[in-house]
Amino acid sequence: MSAPTPTSPTTGTAGGTTLRRRRRGPRTWLAALPLIAFTGLCFGLPLGAIAFGAVTRTDPVTGTTGLTGEHLARSLQGPYLDSLIGSVQLSALTALLGGVLGVLIAQALVTSRSTALRSAALTASGVLANFGGVPLAFAFIATAGISGVVTQLADLTDLGWDLYSFTGLAVVYLYFLTPLMVLVIVPALDGLRPQWREAAQNNGATARQFWRHVGLPVLAPSLLGGFVLLFGTAFAAHATAAALVGGSVPLVTLKIADALSGNVLTGQENVALALGLDMILIAGLVMAVYLPLQRRSARWLR
Repeated sequence: MSAPTPTSPTTGTAGGTTLRRRRRGPRTWLAALPLIAFTGLCFGLPLGAIAFGAVTRTDPVTGTTGLTGEHLARSLQGPYLDSLIGSVQLSALTALLGGVLGVLIAQALVTSRSTALRSAALTASGVLANFGGVPLAFAFIATAGISGVVTQLADLTDLGWDLYSFTGLAVVYLYFLTPLMVLVIVPALDGLRPQWREAAQNNGATARQFWRHVGLPVLAPSLLGGFVLLFGTAFAAHATAAALVGGSVPLVTLKIADALSGNVLTGQENVALALGLDMILIAGLVMAVYLPLQRRSARWLR
């Protein structure tokens, strides 16, 4: 009788699995090298240039460059600080309202029996979520501006409506943030298994109790993740606000553009870089919250 042959690495044993993973490790890294190189080139180099300009100063006489914290300090003072606060307030408000409206629309689509309605709504959401910039600003100016069609027909000016204000800009942002929330939350709502609702009903739970103890806890990571995504999108938006309100609403993206172009003061390019670094740090915090929430949601909704 021949001796038993050694277990092959592909038989599913612990040792074989470890060996197979070790063999696949270098190949995985090699396959990821193009992505790593692309990320470093397109994101790493600009980030390094912004950080270098934000913490250095070049003497115009001698041409020497030295480290300084002046630019970062100025970016957190006066009108620059007001612009950061204004951007955070606008982003938080529009993310909250867009999230609530998006969830309500998404729930209506998920519970609807019309597949044509759902397909049309999701297609429209995909288009509107990417519709922004100067075209969106012009569309609202022609529709709800001072001489806009809707403004004249509904006498919105007499009601206190002003498109070129903080409130008007928030309404414009909701135009593309709400569809974005719909796209984000529909898959999460689809992941709520009917068996969970049936089990809750069999145990005597009402619809309110189901959403309080089952639905909302399961959807909480996706809801918070969607809010963070909307916040980041609104925080980084520039073209729409620049074309619509100019400098009447303090926003950090507009301050960066003014500092780079010298519209207010010359020689403020390094302060603009410092403001950009502030935005990157805030965006980093946003992504640090968003990614773990998405991973947790994926585990629940498998």
